[in-house]
Amino acid sequence: MQLIRTRLSPKLSVLSRYHTKTLPTRHRAMSTLYLNKAVPGIDQYIPLNEPPIGTAYPESVYPQNANLPVLFKPITIRGLTFKNRIFVSPMCQYSSDNGHATDWHFVHIGGYATRGVGAICMEATAVVPEGRISPQDAGLWTDSQIEPLKRIVNFAHSQGTLIGVQLAHAGRKASTYAPWVHADMARTFRAPTYVANEEEGGWPDKVAAPSDIPFSDQYPKPQAMSEEEILRVEDAFVQAVERCKQIGYDFIEVHGAHGYLQHEFMSPLSNVRTDQYGGSLENRMRWPLCVAQKLRAAWDKPLFYRISATDWAEGPEKDANGEWKQWGIEQSKIFVGELKKIGIDLIDCSTGGNWVKQKITVGPGYQLPYAEALKKVYPDLPVGTVGMVTDPEQAESYLSAGKADVVFLARELIRTPHWAILAAQKLGVAVKPANQYERGWAEMLTPAHPGAKTEHGGEQGTGKNDLDQNLPKH
Repeated sequence: MQLIRTRLSPKLSVLSRYHTKTLPTRHRAMSTLYLNKAVPGIDQYIPLNEPPIGTAYPESVYPQNANLPVLFKPITIRGLTFKNRIFVSPMCQYSSDNGHATDWHFVHIGGYATRGVGAICMEATAVVPEGRISPQDAGLWTDSQIEPLKRIVNFAHSQGTLIGVQLAHAGRKASTYAPWVHADMARTFRAPTYVANEEEGGWPDKVAAPSDIPFSDQYPKPQAMSEEEILRVEDAFVQAVERCKQIGYDFIEVHGAHGYLQHEFMSPLSNVRTDQYGGSLENRMRWPLCVAQKLRAAWDKPLFYRISATDWAEGPEKDANGEWKQWGIEQSKIFVGELKKIGIDLIDCSTGGNWVKQKITVGPGYQLPYAEALKKVYPDLPVGTVGMVTDPEQAESYLSAGKADVVFLARELIRTPHWAILAAQKLGVAVKPANQYERGWAEMLTPAHPGAKTEHGGEQGTGKNDLDQNLPKH
């Protein structure tokens, strides 16, 4: 194997790696054969992207990378190195067939794997059938669901992209419609319901929660879980982890946010139990912490936990008598401290979802203060921020100030799948695009800042190519 120079345009020179083979000179004047190198160890031909897509090129090749923005600095978590700090947030697709991933998921996730993100977290994946949000949600409660997910994971790995999954149980927000189905109903009925009935694939009579309090009158009325049921779901989380091992996921995230089952146990708005799982903060945290502890024992790779740091309900988190009235940042700090003791590796900090009347002032980085608050208390625990992170300079400012360690993007990546490469361009970083898409990034390695040094060693746009002097000649 040897390095060669590939000319793509007057403004772009890159280093590529190819298989080489020496041929008898009678076959051709040049005795070296250059092959489009394949990803090793897989059962089909896919060209190798080396270094992995989204990786910052070394300073020795692109001097502009001497002082990388934090957004493009690798981060190592439990021995696993993520090539950059742009993570795909789990996004429900409502497109599974009895919990099984489909070609929609392969294309959806595969697209992100080829576009430079540091990691992908697949959508909320139910550990039991009745733990799905909708009848078309993802699941991991049976072995037949392994193979479709393994296909997706193998492809992500072939592109050099780390991939994990969010394990979940929807609790009292289960057996509901996909958003667009509910939207269609809302155009027809004045008071539409969110409840999917049996004929529509739902299970409204099997919806379970800590207490029999519905999220709203348009949602199913849940049954309060017995201790036996709580332990059964706990065990289902552990069984799902065993399937994650077979699939080959790089990390797991536990969904403890957005008003789903684990969040429901934590919040006094949704948990009014009088047994060991309700009442005091210690009791309300008991089951989520027990699940986290069992998953940590079963999984030796990075384990993330997504929290909602506040319910966004009216009134204070704690009243004048010292009684907790809703879930908030002070309880979150205590809870995260317990997760840290268990060995959770990263906190994915979100908010809300458990109180139907929540009023949130939405704007760029509106959830960042909660991530920052956790980071101040636990500076050595990686924390991710999520929510209206749309601009690369905005994201970089959060990380460089130490307010978070990674950013999770969702809707912005739906709108702009190549966000990671565009962010590199805006921040003046030379990163590796996919070989197959390189022609679309002819000026990708030229910083957007006026007067900045380009990959050619000259002023932006001059076309000077001093770097060519340092490339191997053939």
